[in-house]
Parts: sequence; C-alpha cells; structure tokens
Amino acid sequence: MEQKSIIIAGAGIAGLSAGCYGQMNGYRTQIFERHDKPGGLCTSWKRKGYTIDGCLHWLVGSGPGANFHRIWEELGAVQGRPMIDHEEFLRVEGKGGKVFIVYSDIDRLEQHMKELAPQDAQVIEELTRAARTCAKYDLPVDKAPELYGALDGTWLLIRMLPFLKVMSRWKKISVQEYATRFGDPFLREALPRVSGLPDFPMAGLLMILAWMDRKSAGYPLGGSLEFSRSIERRYLDLGGTIHYRVPVAQVMVERDKAVGVRLADGTEHRSDITISAADGHATIFDMLGGRYINRRIRGYYDNLPIFPPLIHVALGVHRSFEKMPATVIYSLDEPVTIGGREQDHFGVEIGNFDPTLAPPGKTVLKVMFTADYAYWKNLWQDPERYQAEKESIADHVVSLLEQRYPGLAGQVEMRDVATPMTWERYTGNWQGSMEGWLISKKTLPPFRMSRTLPGLQSFYLAGQWVEPGGGVPPAAMSGRNVMQIICKRDHRPFVTKTP
Repeated sequence: MEQKSIIIAGAGIAGLSAGCYGQMNGYRTQIFERHDKPGGLCTSWKRKGYTIDGCLHWLVGSGPGANFHRIWEELGAVQGRPMIDHEEFLRVEGKGGKVFIVYSDIDRLEQHMKELAPQDAQVIEELTRAARTCAKYDLPVDKAPELYGALDGTWLLIRMLPFLKVMSRWKKISVQEYATRFGDPFLREALPRVSGLPDFPMAGLLMILAWMDRKSAGYPLGGSLEFSRSIERRYLDLGGTIHYRVPVAQVMVERDKAVGVRLADGTEHRSDITISAADGHATIFDMLGGRYINRRIRGYYDNLPIFPPLIHVALGVHRSFEKMPATVIYSLDEPVTIGGREQDHFGVEIGNFDPTLAPPGKTVLKVMFTADYAYWKNLWQDPERYQAEKESIADHVVSLLEQRYPGLAGQVEMRDVATPMTWERYTGNWQGSMEGWLISKKTLPPFRMSRTLPGLQSFYLAGQWVEPGGGVPPAAMSGRNVMQIICKRDHRPFVTKTP
C-alpha cells in the first residue's frame, strides 16, 4: 500500500493526536510547531521552583470506565498516570459566610442544596435527576460524526434516547436562566458562578456533574505539560517527526490542492495531505489568504462568540493550605477593576492536591479573570505600561488573597502574570482566546463545523476551532476524527493501537 505523506501544522493536542493516528494507519507524518515544546495551550511553565499549570483542571475520560479513556490510552496519555478525583468540584462563598459546595457525588450535592434551600427542593430534584440520567450514558467517540450512516444514526438514537431527550431540553436553558428558578437568593447568585460564562447551557453543566459523579473527570497528576509530553512520546515512538521553533507561514496550494507548507524562514516542505491544527483564524485568513471561505465560514468569525481571553495570575506561596478545597470562588463586598474590567468576584485554585507543582510545604495559587483583548493589545504597544499593569494586577491579587488568608502577603515567593498577549505570542490563538468558540445555546453539539474548506483539496482542519466548546478532549478527538475521514477517502481501514 502506498505510504502517503502528511504535514501537520501545530503540535498541540489536536496535532499530536492526528500525528499519532496517522502513524498508526501507515501514513508518513511530520509536525511543524512554532513553540519549543508540545501541547500548545495544554502546557505548564516553571518559575523559581514552582510549576504553573496553564490548562488542565480536570480531564474528561480520566476514569477507565469512560469511552474517552480508550482514546487517552491509544495516545499513551494515561498509562501509569495517577488521577485525582476531588470530592468537591468547587465551592462558592457568598457574602455573609454562606457556602455552596458543588460536590462531585450527585446524591451528596442534592442533599447539600436542600440543606441550603429546602424551599427549592423541587427545582433541586429536577436538576439532580437530569444529572443522574446523563451519568448513565457515555458519549459515542469511536466514529467521526461525518462517517455516520443511516443505520448508525438510528441505532444511536435508540440507544441514547433518554439522554438525547435531556440534552434537547436542557441545552435551550442557560445556567443564568435556570438560576432564576431558585427562591433562595444565595443559590440564584451562586449557581451561575459555577460555569462563570455567559449563556452557558444547563446541558453543559449537567454533563460536568455527570462526569464528576462517574469519576471520569479527574486531574492528571503532573499537570498539563507532562500530559502533553506523554502524547509527544507516543507520537515519536510511532515513528513520527516533530520540528520545533518553525512557524508555518503559508499553506502551499497548486490548482486548488494543498501541496505542503512554507515556513517563516522561507523553506518549503511538500506533502500529499496537509492538516492544520493551528489557530483557525490564522490558518484560514493568513496561511491561506482567505481564498477558501464561504458565507458560513465568514459568519463564524464575524458572529460567533469566542471564549474570553484570560488574565492568569500565579503565586508561589510558602504555605501548605491543608484541608482547603481545590477551587474556591469568593464574592467581593465591593467590585474591583482588574485589567480594565470590573469584577465582583474571583476564584482561586489551590494547588495543594498535586505535590509535583511546588516544593514540600509550599503551594501554587492561581487566580484568573476574564479580560478585554483590545485593552491588552493597546498596552502591549508600550512595554513599560504593559509591565506596570501586570505588576499592579499581581499586587491587587495578593491584597485580595491576604484578606482571605491573613499573612499570605509575606509568604509569597513567586509571582507570574500571563495576559491575552501571552497566549497570542506563544500559541497564536486568535484574540488570545483560550478555548475557541464559546459553549452556548447556539454552539452546543450537535452543532458542527466542517473539517475541510470549500474548493480546497487535500487539506483538513483539526482542533478547537472546528470543535465548538474547545478543550483538551475535543482536540484529541478532532485529530482522531480527521484521520478517520482521511482513511475513509483513501479506502483504508482505520486502525488503532494501544501501547
């Protein structure tokens, strides 16, 4: 059988996944990556002996009973890697000392919510009943949706009917809308903060609760970069090749067929098939010059909301924070302005659950705020103002945490601030967005985007810009699905292997 060549732009999770499955199926693949390490957004970095994790909080498919776990096994990502399942997903502390704990166990969550608001028992039971229904089902991930035939669709409908009914109903309601049904004012305020995103559908929250309950949303010990490096090792063991520090500047096209890539240094590399797992906007409008679009694709970038970029503040603290939960969201008595945006609450991730992130007796704390890209783009033009704003934000975060944890200010050993410009510089993500298209009532699956572009042959897209909702699992599945489609078009059986 002919061994076709594939060039992949981007060594994030989608690019690594496409490369792994390409190698498994007899293709000769190579990846070109702008950064000096794998993972893209799924990464970590070190400062003064502390490891700052920029991505993973929990991972769908962490438990062996989940369909997605097999994909992580195929990619070599979970073998021998301990997973941490938190008893609490997070807790929200309101004004006056009230606390809403989002327990990972649905039964325990229901009991706790009824203790907080017994008058809302009916609304609470409706929510937890739907979450239990979702927990009985697992998302089908074995076949790319584009390859489903009529029989596949019918069988899926029969097998998943109760789950699909729940999804059909709850995807039309946002978390903010559902929260208004509570008579208790604290739960009305606290529930939307669990998602922290505008127009986030209740169907999405139900799936998070279901994954937590099934112990299929654990945290991989070692964090994001170690997780990405495990997939990199798998790819290299399969015979793939990665080139680092080589940004792809252009997809080369001849007679409306992709024939390879031209790098930023001007060198050209030809291939039978080209896959871009890089930023979607950069791929379509820069690497391809906007030549292969239609009204629908233009509409995505003109009209669909994207995940807001983030200000990411990490502190290395000489303190252990024993018995504290992994994530706490605090309400502020008075709003504060952070990076040009008013904030009335903030959340802190307390990294005491992963001993690899800090030296013994010490902890990494992370605080994140949504940000305005234009504000930071403007600041970036003046390096002194940009740096001063970062330092000011770090001071502000230390002050906020000092109010919650007296003595903390004197225990801070490391401060690190990443902005939307940080993500743009290192990963090329459009407007610094962390996860591409925002999960909303409009973009929740079965909403799908095409993995090909109109009029362009031998070219495919993978990654979060063709998977609304983004995140690490959809990125891995995207790379797998693209290779399934390529195998189908080349009349090859799609083969997977588990190391």
